[in-house]
Amino acid sequence: MKKRIRLLYTGGTIGMQRSARGYLPAPLDRLLQEMPALSARADMPDHELIEYPDPIDSANAGPADWRRIAADIVRDYERFDGFVVMHGTDTMAHTASALSFMLQGLQKPVLVTGSQIPLQEIRNDAQNNLITALLLADRYPVAEVCLYFNGRLLRGNRARKLKADSFDAFDSPNYPWLGEVGIKIDIHRDRLLGDAGPECFQVPEVDGFREVALLKLFPGLTADWLDRLLAPPLAGLVLESYGVGNAPDRIPGLLAAIERATTRGLVVLNVSQCLEGWVDPAGYATGSALAGVGACCGFDLTPEAALAKLHHLLALGLSPEAVRTELSRSLCGECTVAAPG
Repeated sequence: MKKRIRLLYTGGTIGMQRSARGYLPAPLDRLLQEMPALSARADMPDHELIEYPDPIDSANAGPADWRRIAADIVRDYERFDGFVVMHGTDTMAHTASALSFMLQGLQKPVLVTGSQIPLQEIRNDAQNNLITALLLADRYPVAEVCLYFNGRLLRGNRARKLKADSFDAFDSPNYPWLGEVGIKIDIHRDRLLGDAGPECFQVPEVDGFREVALLKLFPGLTADWLDRLLAPPLAGLVLESYGVGNAPDRIPGLLAAIERATTRGLVVLNVSQCLEGWVDPAGYATGSALAGVGACCGFDLTPEAALAKLHHLLALGLSPEAVRTELSRSLCGECTVAAPG
């Protein structure tokens, strides 16, 4: 029996069309019907399309959109064997990360994909990305949230967009690819999540999402400016620190501002600014200083996954102490909590 795959078109370049103001989101159904590989081949899985009536440019995507996509997958979970989410590239890694936290314990593939050139253009990367994502969802045991793009199958919460105008836009600097697609499709089964335990879908209500910010440390940062940023109603901060988790410890009042915020319940998650890197609070005194004022270690989390994880845990209504405990664990393969070898 042929498998059934749910396609969700949320927006993004893959379905855009030209306008006087540049590319704009547009309906996708007609374009898919004109693709022989989808409509005329018996070896393709059966698929049904959900086309969001208000397709978004992913630069506008946020927690409410993450929740909407996750809720649609949960609603149709029993009816389909896999899911392919078509999404814009700007925040694709954020959405893939967020879905991984809301859909823990997946027993079916969820692949997020898109393109750099729209499907309607004669020369495009959209058709190959979409067809390959469908085949991966149909034929391969990838029971987790993944991002597929230009021959690379990546863990969704490890992926980052590294290039703005290249087909090989995505990579996962701190975790090896799950698969490579060329003449052959090679899936590295030893890198997959494996048995992730029972399905544990947690799709918070939209009004549960709290204010979370991301701050990259920079020379010249002052304690007064940081104090204003950390003021309520901010509930969480992803702090992109230097190197292995370092922060300036000679700027008057800077660490005290962070300590005041964490004492009153703000959750600060420390990740590295480096593309490849690991937060090691014991590496330098300037790194241990952040841990000393209550910042949580983000290990090798990407900033995208860190932001999504913090959003998710706070939206579940957990106490700051419980959030900090969960941040010290790998929930769905998003970080490596053992010391690097």
